[in-house]
Amino acid sequence: MTTRWPELLPSHDRFDYRPITRRPDYRWPNGARLAVYLGFNLEHFAFGDGLGACLGPASPQPDVLNHGWREYGNRVGAWRCLELFDTLALPTGALINTALYDHCPELVQAVVARGDELIGHGHSNAERQGTLAEDHERALLVRCRERMARESGRAPAGWLSPWISESPRTPDLLAETGYGYTLNWCHDDQPVRMRTRGGGAIWSVPYPQELNDIPMIVGRLMDAKDFCAMVLDNFEEMLVQSRAQPLVMGLALHPYIVGQPYRLRHLRGVLTQLALARDRGEIWFTTPGAIAAHMGQLARERPEDFR
Repeated sequence: MTTRWPELLPSHDRFDYRPITRRPDYRWPNGARLAVYLGFNLEHFAFGDGLGACLGPASPQPDVLNHGWREYGNRVGAWRCLELFDTLALPTGALINTALYDHCPELVQAVVARGDELIGHGHSNAERQGTLAEDHERALLVRCRERMARESGRAPAGWLSPWISESPRTPDLLAETGYGYTLNWCHDDQPVRMRTRGGGAIWSVPYPQELNDIPMIVGRLMDAKDFCAMVLDNFEEMLVQSRAQPLVMGLALHPYIVGQPYRLRHLRGVLTQLALARDRGEIWFTTPGAIAAHMGQLARERPEDFR
């Protein structure tokens, strides 16, 4: 027995434990059992300061090697990815830093023109959200939401914190500032309704931390061929599992990683397989916001099942 917590361990109290094998059944809007989405991360980083993924060892600032590698995503990689998504008619959930409106507004305009969902992703991935004081964190959420509505004509329904960094108050603040769902939690293969203070709630839509190019390719040094084989393996297994329960499979992509030509070649292959499964009616290829909206509708129709 631990002496630090002799009885109950500390808990977030956001949701209760419920095994996936003992939950209400439902289908996605097209009758499929597996919902699939692309989380397309579009980010901008401060030059000479702050956080950022690294291709090679970090150098004293200004770290032009790693900054330039990340900037490739906005200048080249994202556009190559969008061409691929257009070819396969795949929608995305575009997770955007609002700094993109200052740096490369054409890129945001391009995803808006495609009809992609815009999802709040902070002002810049050069900083973490979880260390902010409550009033500063609230201001960040409001400022990003208002700017996205002003610049792109739509306020975001969802949020992914830069670096998945939360404070203990983040779900509460998201609900209080008008967001309907969060992508921060990777604890389930189904959307989960999370409790927030004051009797509120917010949906948690599954966001992948393994089907994600940063932890796999940058963190674990997996090559693109193996990463895409892993994505296909995961998809095929979840398709089988979804016969028993409706499931969500997300794929998180960053254009400075998968937008490199040799990686895009492998991504093209696996996305083609997913598009074929969509065409056969085996999956619902969608966006996180559409998933959250469907869960909200189910909760209104069947409140006893989705509390």
